[in-house]
Amino acid sequence: MSSSALKFFMHSFFFTQMTSTGLLIVSNIKQIAKSLSVVEKYVNKIYIHLNVPVEKCQPLPTWSHLISQLYVDNNQLLSKSLCMNILVGSLREQGIKGLIKRPVDMLFSDGHYPELCEVIIQHFDIPGKPIYLDKAQSTDLTEHQNFKEANKMYDTVVVGGTFDRIHVGHKIFLTQAVIRCCRRLVVGVTTNQMSKHKTLSELILPVESRIDDIREFLTGIDASLEYEIVPIYDPFGPTLSDPNLDMIVVSAETEKGGHKINELRMKNNMRPLEIYCIELVNSTNIGLGPMEKKVSSSNTRIDLLGSRIKRPEPRPNLFDEPYIIGLTGGIASGKSIMCRRLLNKGAQVFDCDKIAHEIYEPGQSCYHKLIKHFGRTIIGSDERIDRKTLGQIVFNNPKQLEILNEIVWPELLTEVKKRIHDVRDKHQCEVVVIEAAILLNAGWDKECHEVWSTIVTADVAIQRIKKRNGLSEEEARKRIDSQMGNSEVVSRSHIVFSSQWSDEFTQQQVDKAWSILMQDIENRKLNKSNKNDSTNNTRL
Repeated sequence: MSSSALKFFMHSFFFTQMTSTGLLIVSNIKQIAKSLSVVEKYVNKIYIHLNVPVEKCQPLPTWSHLISQLYVDNNQLLSKSLCMNILVGSLREQGIKGLIKRPVDMLFSDGHYPELCEVIIQHFDIPGKPIYLDKAQSTDLTEHQNFKEANKMYDTVVVGGTFDRIHVGHKIFLTQAVIRCCRRLVVGVTTNQMSKHKTLSELILPVESRIDDIREFLTGIDASLEYEIVPIYDPFGPTLSDPNLDMIVVSAETEKGGHKINELRMKNNMRPLEIYCIELVNSTNIGLGPMEKKVSSSNTRIDLLGSRIKRPEPRPNLFDEPYIIGLTGGIASGKSIMCRRLLNKGAQVFDCDKIAHEIYEPGQSCYHKLIKHFGRTIIGSDERIDRKTLGQIVFNNPKQLEILNEIVWPELLTEVKKRIHDVRDKHQCEVVVIEAAILLNAGWDKECHEVWSTIVTADVAIQRIKKRNGLSEEEARKRIDSQMGNSEVVSRSHIVFSSQWSDEFTQQQVDKAWSILMQDIENRKLNKSNKNDSTNNTRL
């Protein structure tokens, strides 16, 4: 980096801490990795403008290989914190002026181009001056054009997919469609019902969110096209109903589907589509989990396990210490094993199923309330409540089950709160885990700072139940069907685990989650300390 750039960074330190989006003018492909390694320290999203004279930009498909290669190469080098998008629209005739105006906080350039920088600053209304990263002169980027590519462009192009959490594979796929499109791009996005058999389908974003993400990406890289982004309810979507489609972009694994579409279109007296197939992008993130070799949304979701999928809501009704984790999940999802792992990390674990047994004991208020409602027929010869008899009463009677819950759940929560209060008074630990299958049903998530959950597929749970409880497959499935579904559990959770793969991978998830939690607790302490110092200074 030049000394002037370094000086600017030093003077604008406070400003750069708040920035999030940058635009990088690239004139030297060989220097792009070096440039990105600098800018990623200051922004978490960067747009790449390839500095090519407009008159040299056509035909647009000749840039497809270079753009894909830039995504692949820099995906391997960049940290996960930096999102990189390449501006395709600026390679069209209207250049940078044809791009949609978006919030851009900083402008970077790998060479000294004051006139171009001025145009970009005015177009995007960028505050501050451009940051010149290098004094090196530009190279002729047109040397990187691949004229062996099929240079034909089409009026209307169509693509389809799940498009869950836009990753580099999606960016290449969508960009290749944009590059070959003159006017209209149709994108079919599978609904969640279509995606229910995919790995960790519970973590797939709602189709509306995925459509919004696709639109943001596409309009960001090229605002000149007409985008139709629609949910699809079958594998074919608009390809069997829209006669005006010209070309379909497919991946190597969906190429057969493209040919099937053409077969059906011809049966419906519609002209077949031109097919452009792109290669899959290999993943560089193959860990202990069941990661695919290709870059995929499944890998992205697997990587989310043990990470925060959303921030915890404020809980003003709770003390800051101890920090309360509500751990829940379906039957045979691995809650008990997860509790043992968290216990080994230093957490205090309260097993609500065991505590429920304790409040059923003679002399407890819950014991007397149950007898008062259900009668002494639920009492065994040892004067204890016969849980099997009680279960037979409520099992097929929803009203009686509701009454049972209305009696037991408040008593159980009161006892849990007493034990947490005791932990706080004695300063026993920083983290308390409440393990409760009923946590969400009972509304106890409001009594926790955050909710962690464990999920496994129905097939895995059934096999575990059959082995552990000696039940038939039909009986096991009935138990699963009677509980809250994984999708709802995930939607109300802040961190999600899955124990359906190796023990090592499960432990890796726990390690990740615990590290996030400890960092948060440390930050809370630091903020509290700073706040106290500020108060004391004010008093002085």
